Amino acid sequence: MNQHYYRYFLNSAILMAALAAPSAMNAAARTPDNGRQEEHRRDGDDRNRFYDRDHRDYHQWDDNEDRSYRVYLGERHREYHPFIEIREKERRDYWKWRHRHPDHDRNDR
Repeated sequence: MNQHYYRYFLNSAILMAALAAPSAMNAAARTPDNGRQEEHRRDGDDRNRFYDRDHRDYHQWDDNEDRSYRVYLGERHREYHPFIEIREKERRDYWKWRHRHPDHDRNDR
């Protein structure tokens, strides 16, 4: 009877491992976003693209966007920190400001 429990336990462990393996491999293949849901990064040209969930649009982070971000920080007398390092609430505040201060020479805002 002891052998029966051992065999049952072994079969259960093998079944659990077989069911968990695809999920574990998928999780290992993904890069963690550290809770930053605004970032929707992909390969290629989308490396510097950020999602603004309040306005449901994407913003390409380039030199022009960095200049605008520095203007935003200057108006608020804040020290520069890379955009990728700031808190989500600060990002959302920036995107709200950004939509109120569009670039008039660009069509993507």
